[in-house]
Order: sequence, then C-alpha cells, then structure tokens
Amino acid sequence: MKARILSLVVVAFAVMLNSYARDKKAGNAPARKYDVAAFLYPAYASDDPRLRPFWPLGIGEWETVMTVRDRFPGHYWDRKPLWGYINEADPSVMAMEIDQATEHGVNVFIFDWYWYDGRPFMETTLDNGFLKADNVDKMQFYLMWANHDVLNLWDTRLFDVHEDNVIWTGKVDREEFEKICRRNIEKYFKHPQYYKIDGKPVFMIYDIPQLIAGLGGIEETADALQWFKDETVRAGFPGLDLQITMWSINLNHSGLDANKTDNPSDDFVKKLGFTSGTHYQFVHFTDVNDDYNNIMERVGREWERIDSVYSFPYYPHISVGWDNSPRTCHSAVVQNNTPENFEKALIKAREYADAHPDQAPLITINSWNEWTETSFLQPCNRYGYGYLDAVRRVFAPREE
Repeated sequence: MKARILSLVVVAFAVMLNSYARDKKAGNAPARKYDVAAFLYPAYASDDPRLRPFWPLGIGEWETVMTVRDRFPGHYWDRKPLWGYINEADPSVMAMEIDQATEHGVNVFIFDWYWYDGRPFMETTLDNGFLKADNVDKMQFYLMWANHDVLNLWDTRLFDVHEDNVIWTGKVDREEFEKICRRNIEKYFKHPQYYKIDGKPVFMIYDIPQLIAGLGGIEETADALQWFKDETVRAGFPGLDLQITMWSINLNHSGLDANKTDNPSDDFVKKLGFTSGTHYQFVHFTDVNDDYNNIMERVGREWERIDSVYSFPYYPHISVGWDNSPRTCHSAVVQNNTPENFEKALIKAREYADAHPDQAPLITINSWNEWTETSFLQPCNRYGYGYLDAVRRVFAPREE
C-alpha cells in the first residue's frame, strides 16, 4: 500500500514538473498569483450630461475615436473596437467586460477618478456600470485621482485653436480636499471589492505638484495627507496605502529645495507620506517615439534606478503603447508594440514582482481602454484579442 501511494506521489510530481516545464518554455509559468491592475478611463459612457460639452453626440469620447478620419482626412489612425462603441456605464456591458478581464488575468480595475467644480466628474462608469454589474464580486477596483487641469484638449472641435485654456482646475484647497477624502472613504473604501494591501485601501494620486499648489505648500500637503491617513484609520482600516504616480515632473519636484534634479532622494516621498508607487504611462518618463523594445530597455533601467533610490515598494508598470493623435492630429508614436512584444514586457514585469517577494504581487497596465491614446487591452480591428491573450498567457495560462 505504501509503495502504491509513493508511486502515485512520484507520478503526480512528474506530471507537475512536466506541466511547469511546458509552461516555462512558453514563458508562462507564474509561480504565484498576481494582481494585474489595468487603468480604466471612464469617458466611454452614454447619457452622462457632464460629458456633452466635450462630446455632444452623447457617447463620450467614443466620438473622438469614431470621427478621427472625418476630422483629419487621410489620417493614418484607424482603430475600431471589436465590441463596438459600448456604453461602459451600462451594468450589463460592464459585466461582460469583467468576465473578459478576469478570464484573461486582469483582476483589478484602477478607475481614473475626477473632481472638478466642487463635484465628481466621469463617475457614472464606476457607479452605474461597474458597481452595479451582477458579477462585480469577481473583480476588485481602486481609485487614481486624476487631479490635473482640464484644458480644451478633450473638445476636438478646438484642436487647432492652440490655446491652453483651463476649463476646470484640478487644484483643491484643504476644505475641498477633506470633503473628497471623507466621501471616498465612505463611498468606495468601504465597498467589499475595493482593493487593499494588508487591509489598507490603495489610493493613487496623479499630479503631485498640482496637489501641493492647491493645498498651499509642502508642509501643508504633508499635513493634509497625514490627516487623510488618520481619517482612514478612524473609519476602521489599519491604514492607507497612499500611492504616488511616478513621472519625471513629480519626482523632479523634490519639494524640499524646490530644485529640479535628475535623481532626487526619496525624502520628498517620505515627507509627504506616500507608501508605494507605480507609473501611469511610459510617456511620462521616457521618449516613446521609438521602437517598443528600445523603450522597454529604458523601462528596465528606470526600475533599477527606482530600486536604488527609493525605499517604498514600486509596482512595475507596463504601457501598451502611445499615440494620442485622435485628439491632436500629431503625436509621438510607439512603434512595434505588437502583442508579442507586449507579452515580453509583461514577463519582465512578472520577473520584477517575483524578485520583490516582500511586497504585494501587483502589476499595473495602461490601460483597459485608453483608445484616444492608443494604449488599450480591449480587442480591436488590428490585433483582435492579441493584447488580452498576452496577459492571459503570462498571468493566467489555461490548462492544456
């Protein structure tokens, strides 16, 4: 009997090794479970009255995608969504997206979240779509506060005006900041699907200089962020994972001496109280008018630099691409960002996560649906499901 049991164990172990070897040969042998988080831009919604001043057709920024070749005759950009011009604020549509995302290994959406003119903006996709989807329990989410100014860039009818008119400012004072924080703690942090690390809700802030300018300085910002952390604890959480969006202007603005340097220390991050970081887009820190493989070489060097300079956990970021010419006609363009090269990049991110076992196995991707920046996982007429399939092969390989 013992011999038979031992034989079965040996056979089972051999099968496991063969399976691992097969997946490893294909580059698809995840050694652990990963949290793969894709940024979601909530502008592809119908019947949101606050979107109509920018996109009068009532379908959100799909209007920019749909009309690009009419606005710029002969323009090279020609991408079409295989799912059609869907309303992501429809819970049945979002349920389909959740199914597709989780089936392909994406288990977290990072919602771009906006607050302008004393109230939320573009919140319908999250509130009416995602949170009301009947399968929302399959997926987690967290917020990235996109606290940048709104210029006339979204309104493509004005693309040739060449004026940086600020329609809404992203700056907020302390009173407005506290209003935002209390609201997000109650409305979102307490939702069972809100993404947490060690029980701490993750909250990402996009534009740090903008935050500092609104709150009145470095000391005032540090005090406000500490208040935010304390308020989160008072709400019953063990703390707040405050995530900085890393890009050159943020980390060059050291906040301590007001000088821009190429390689600041992490004193700035510590002083403000940020506890982790990731990127939002490759374009924020490197020249993207280049071959994707060359870009990834620089990305790897940037990860090494971050490891050597900063003491907080960095979560590796991969961008699908960049080309925002649907909005602007002209753009830097990432070249050769095929699903195959994107898959190689994802493997590098997985290896980075594996090399940092003491931190959460979180990888961020730009993005789920940034169509007008040509950086999306959703299936399109050019690559079909290629990008999503690449994520699945690296992070959620199917049984053969």
